[in-house]
Amino acid sequence: MKFTAIRENHLYQKAYSKGKRFVTPAIAVYVLPDWARERLRRAHPEKITVNRIGLTVSKKLGGAVVRSRVRRILREAYRRLDKQHCVRTGYLIVLAARQGAVEMKSTDLQKDMYRALRKLDMLRQP
Repeated sequence: MKFTAIRENHLYQKAYSKGKRFVTPAIAVYVLPDWARERLRRAHPEKITVNRIGLTVSKKLGGAVVRSRVRRILREAYRRLDKQHCVRTGYLIVLAARQGAVEMKSTDLQKDMYRALRKLDMLRQP
């Protein structure tokens, strides 16, 4: 299932400045309650509350191929965690890749993301 992406720059800035964060060597996770969640729930075809996800991968990490690979791995790690551990809904979540993510395998990155989301109290029991 595709997730809803954060498209506006001001939402990234709000998540960075006002959101809770947890940083690992591979990923920095920022979480902020989404004030538009009710409007988005009403507009959703299935009337469910969703998270809006933002991915950031800096040019410092490498060329376009490397950055695209890291983005794919981040998306897949979030999908697996959401499927296995039911991530809380109604939040803006920004996943910012760091230098450690370039060398990591997808399972290792998923473990880091799990640890970060658990520390931020974003996981609930299925």
